[in-house]
Order: sequence, then structure tokens, then C-alpha cells
Amino acid sequence: MPTPVTLQPSSVAPPNPTQAIASAKPRSAHAALADAINHYVHGEYDAAIQSYDEVLQDNPKSPDAYTGLTRIYLKQNRVDQAFETVTNGLKVTNAPTVHVALGEVYFRQGKIPEAEQEWVNVINGGYPSARAYWGISRVRNALSLYQQAKEMLDKAHELDSTDPDIQKDWIRSLSRAEQIQFWQNYLSSSTNDDAETRTDMQHHLEFLKALQSQPRHACRMVSHISTTEVKLDRELTDPTHLRGYLIGVSLNGKKGNLAFDTGAGGFLVDEELARKAGITEVSKSDFGGIGDKGRAAGFVGFADSITIGDLEFHDCSVGVIEKRSVVGDDGLIGADVFSSFLVDIDFPNEKLRLKPLPSRPDETNTGVGLDTDSGSGNEDSSTGNVGTSPAAKPSAPVYRGPRDRYIAPEMKSYTQVYRFGNVLLVPTRIGESPPKLFLIDTGASNTMLALNAAREVTKVHGEPDILVKGVSGSVNKVYTVDNPVLQFGHLRQQSLELITVDLSHLSEEVGTELSGILGFPVLHQLEVRIDYRDGIVDFSYNPHP
Repeated sequence: MPTPVTLQPSSVAPPNPTQAIASAKPRSAHAALADAINHYVHGEYDAAIQSYDEVLQDNPKSPDAYTGLTRIYLKQNRVDQAFETVTNGLKVTNAPTVHVALGEVYFRQGKIPEAEQEWVNVINGGYPSARAYWGISRVRNALSLYQQAKEMLDKAHELDSTDPDIQKDWIRSLSRAEQIQFWQNYLSSSTNDDAETRTDMQHHLEFLKALQSQPRHACRMVSHISTTEVKLDRELTDPTHLRGYLIGVSLNGKKGNLAFDTGAGGFLVDEELARKAGITEVSKSDFGGIGDKGRAAGFVGFADSITIGDLEFHDCSVGVIEKRSVVGDDGLIGADVFSSFLVDIDFPNEKLRLKPLPSRPDETNTGVGLDTDSGSGNEDSSTGNVGTSPAAKPSAPVYRGPRDRYIAPEMKSYTQVYRFGNVLLVPTRIGESPPKLFLIDTGASNTMLALNAAREVTKVHGEPDILVKGVSGSVNKVYTVDNPVLQFGHLRQQSLELITVDLSHLSEEVGTELSGILGFPVLHQLEVRIDYRDGIVDFSYNPHP
């Protein structure tokens, strides 16, 4: 459960470390600190480190220097060095800013409750830190507490609207039209974002403009049903080995078989199917995942119609990868597109069942849609709904603001997970270790353990003959470990085929540490029920019939 935050901090003004340094130290120290901050804001990290080192030479207890260096190392994905730096800082100063930075390190390490506690302590101690409020908003958002997250984010933005991290998250919380305006302003200035991040933001802006210029593109269900069952077709690596499951999909009347993937988001098809279906580019995009070859180039277009079983949707976005797919016959479909439903994946019986989510006590059923436009300015950020069923006739105006999760009585036994967009992370124990975060990924042909996590709990052996592939190509270095026991949800699984790879690039993209992936070899023995709206998952073991 999240830690409550006192939203009325002490009226006593907090100390200003920068001002203290300026008044007590020579001009050179003040100038070095100003230079460090300026270099950081512009992404000149090596120069910023040099300036912060100069500050520490003059004042070895400078909280600003330790805080600034910690954030730089996190930006550079040097997590161990960030932790060492902030730990050293706390040995010489107990300043609130350093505790806020420690929370940021904890969050990146996957220690989310510990991170939240640091930020809550700072705020309740009377120091109204913008980045502490921002940090708490990230935790609440990951816990599907969207209304609380928005309140924390707005407070952070009120306290410091110039902080680039706060600014970007705040822009993402706005309406589509507002996002376009603010992204244009943001991208017109110099920032500390790396080239890949800026490219992603530019692509996202192009996509938002395409949506704005073509209002008909609001993905919506036109079928008059809210419950359906879809057959899962086997995908084999050879005549005797099952790799995963495919779903038959029709795009603009052209049939394809897409890998069903809880580790992916939206629709991703290869060029050939897109060409047959007449899907054309509206904005460029890059697609990443497991593999060492970097992101695959592609674009986003729109399908006039998408049919899945008895369900039909109109005007939905589709990602197109500019190479032959390596993730299914014709591409993949992320389970998050069904986030308006209770997603029941019955692997032993090879069925996908989509059912209505429980209505909150204060609302009527507003219908369901297909979520293919996550993060595109959707007005109901709490559910991901981008359309409603024409059969839905709400008797009262529907609240469209962010909503906190609702756990229905019949779902009390479900496991709370952390949701980062389409990514679901479940706390998992490796043997008797403290819980670590594992990605739920039916599209992964192996169950995997991150290399750094594996070295903490067991022995690691090189395995040159194992091949792991994904959207980003093949993994070059693969290892195996000595049969650890995995515990997640209410289950305990002895994994006999656990391999180890470097997952640092995925952790960097998500923003918190991925210690492993629960892949198809484990999940195919289970029935998995996912409530994306409320961030809860139920795992039950069902032997093959």
C-alpha cells in the first residue's frame, strides 16, 4: 500500500543550500555551482561533473553537489555510481535534497516502496520539494492511483515548472491540443535529453498532430457485445516445441497472425501486412525490445477496421516495423490493447476471454474500447479507453478525469503489480531474496533473469548455443543459472530453463530495474487474468487438460 503524504507541510521556509553556499563561500564556488547546473540542463554531463567536483573541493559537504552528481549518473545509466555518490553524500550531510536524490536512486533500482518513503519523509518533514512530489506521482501512477498521481504532479509543477523531468510528465498529463502546444515549445529549446529521447518526442508530436488533424481517428468498438472468446493458435519453433500463441486478426479485411504478447504494447505488424492492408505512414516511430541491434525503424498508421474474433474496431493506430517480423508470423498484438476488458488468458485451454471490468460503485458501465493510442492525449487517463460501445447508454455524465484503482470484492485475491505503460512488473522472489521486479511477458520464448540479479543469488554460466531474439534482434551474450526457485503471486515455480541476459537497456527505458522476465515457458502453464485498469493480475495453475 502507498504511504500517505501530509499535503500541508510546515510553514517554516526551508533552507536554501545554494544561497548558503553563496553567502559563506567565495564567488568561485558559487560560479562553479551555477556552471554545473547550466551544463546539466543542457545535457553536458561531463562538464557538469567537472564543475560539481570543483564545488566539492571547496565544500566537501555540499548537498547540491552530491545531489547533482547523483542525477547525472542516473541520466548516464550509471546506477551503481549514483548509489555510491548519494550514500557518500548522506555520510556528510543530512540535507533534504540528498534524501530526495536517494529516493530517485531507489526508484531506479526497483526499490519503489523505499523510494516513496524517502520522498514522503522529506515532504512531511516540512521541505516542499518539487522532485519529491514528482517522485511520489511516479509511484502512484505505477500503482494505478491516477488521481493521486495527477495531484502530486500538479503540485510538483506548481513548485518548479522549469525542471525538465517534471515538465515532460506534466505535458503528458494534458489534453491532446495542449500537449501539441507544449511539446512544440519544449522541443524548440535546448534540453538535457539524449538524441534518442528527443527523436521519440518528435515522433510523438507528429503523431499527436496527425490525430488532431484527423478527428475521426478515435479508436472505438462498433460491435454490440462486451464479452467474447478468441482461440489462441499455436506458434511452433519446430514440430514438437511450442514457442507461443498467435491470434488471427483482420486489418482492413486483410488477414494476419499476430503473436499475443503481454510484454508489448499496441499493434505492431510488418511492412508486408501493412502494405496489403493499405496502412500508410502518418508519423515515424522506432520500436525496441529484447536484442542487441538497437531499435527497429518503422512508422505509425491507421487501420479503418480491425477485427478480432467477434469484436470489430474502427480507426485505430497500428505500428509498422520496416523489416520482416521476428516476433510472430506477421507481427504482434500487445495484451494492453484490451485494457478496457478483464483479460483472461487461459493457456492450458488455448483461449483468450475478454470480459467486462467490474463497475466502480459510483459509476455506470460506459462500454469498452480498444486501446491502441496510449499516451496520445486520451481524456480518460485512468482507464486507457479510447472509445465506447454503441450499446453503452450512460444515464449520467461520465467523469473523464484520472481515477484511482478500484479493487472489486471478487478480485481481492489478485496480485498488485506496477504498471509502466504497457509494461506490467510483478514483485518476484528469487529463492529467499527480497522481492525484485519481473516483467510479465508471454511473448518471451525464455524465462530470463537479469545478469546483475543472477550474480546476487546464484552461479552464472556462459551458454553460447542459446539464441534469444526479439524486436531489437538477437542477444549476443546469454548465460544460464543453477535452477533457482521463483515465487510470484500465490505461486512457487521451480524454473528448469532459466537463462540470464543483460536487461539494463530495458530497465533504462522503463525507468526502474527489471530483474527478470516471466516468459512463455512459465506462463503457458497458467491461467492469467489481467485488469490493466486497476493494475492487478491473478495467476492460477491449471495443468494441461
